[in-house]
Amino acid sequence: MYLQDEEEIITYFVLKNHEEQYSIWPEYKPAPAGWKSIGKTGKRQECLAYVQSVWTDMRPKSVRKWEKAN
Repeated sequence: MYLQDEEEIITYFVLKNHEEQYSIWPEYKPAPAGWKSIGKTGKRQECLAYVQSVWTDMRPKSVRKWEKAN
């Protein structure tokens, strides 16, 4: 169950996978398989704002690479 107050209590870290897709994850949980922390941590809204600023092309890396080649 998600509580609004959790945004002020929980620290998150920003994750990135091999397809250069981003997510945020609670710091107290291990990152899911295939995802790695990029070193950015903070409160939920801070991490979401960071992701929004750096993830400007939502296409997976493999799709971008394929489109560039074709």
